[in-house]
Amino acid sequence: MAEQTARADIRSQDVGKPDAAVVRDALGVGVAVGLSGFAFGVTSAGSGLSLLQTCALSLLVFTGASQFALVGALAAGGSPFTAAAGAFFLGVRNAFYGLRLSQLLALPRAVRPLAAHWVIDETTAVALAQPTRRSVRIGFTVTGLTLYVLWNLTTLLGAVGARAIGDTDAWGLDAAGPAVFLALLAPMLKTTTERAVAGAAVVLGLGLLPVLPAGVPVLVAALAAPAVLWAEGRRRGAGPVARAADDVPHGQGEDR
Repeated sequence: MAEQTARADIRSQDVGKPDAAVVRDALGVGVAVGLSGFAFGVTSAGSGLSLLQTCALSLLVFTGASQFALVGALAAGGSPFTAAAGAFFLGVRNAFYGLRLSQLLALPRAVRPLAAHWVIDETTAVALAQPTRRSVRIGFTVTGLTLYVLWNLTTLLGAVGARAIGDTDAWGLDAAGPAVFLALLAPMLKTTTERAVAGAAVVLGLGLLPVLPAGVPVLVAALAAPAVLWAEGRRRGAGPVARAADDVPHGQGEDR
C-alpha cells in the first residue's frame, strides 16, 4: 500500500525536471542556508559552549532551529534539561517529514539511517517540489550534502571567529540566531492559520519570558499550534450549523 501511494505521488517521467535544474535549485538552497551556520557558531560560543561542543552539535544534531533553541536557552541561564527538551520538541517535526519522504525516496534499508540524518526543513522542501522519484532523490541528496558540509564548516568558522573577537554581546551577535531563524520561517507562513499559529507562539513566548525559567516559554509556545487548530475546527464546524439554523422557516420549532 505504501509503495502504491508513493508511485501515485510521483508524476510521469515525461514531465520530469532536467537533472541540472534540480542540482542548481538544490545547491542554491544548500549554500544559502548553509552559510547561516556561521551565526550558530557565534551564538553557541557566546553562550559559553566550547569549540568541541559547538561542532558536535552541528555534526550530530544537524537541525538548525533545535540547535539555536538549545544554545539560546543555555545562554539565558536555563537548565540543560529544559534546553534539551525545547530542542527535542522543535526537532520532532523531522519525524513527520521522514514519514512522507520515506515513500517518495524509497531508499534501500541500509541507506535509510544515513538519509534520516539529513531529513530537515530544507531537504524536505526541495524533495517535495520535484515531479519524479529520480529528481526527488537528486534534490534531497544534493541539498543534504551541500547543507551538511557548509553548515558544519561555517559553524567551526563562527565559533573560532567569536573567540577571536572576544565579547560577542558587545557586537550584538547574540541576535544573529533568532534573526536567521525568523528569516527562514517567515516565507513559509503562507496561510492564515500558519500566521495565526506563529503570532500566538510569539505572544506566548514573549509574554511568559519574564515569569518562567529560561527555555520553558519555548515549550509553552508550542501549544499555540493545537490551540489555533482547535479554534479553527470550531469555527468551521459552527459554519454549517449556523447556515442550517438560518434555513429553518421562522415560527417552526417554537413552542406553541
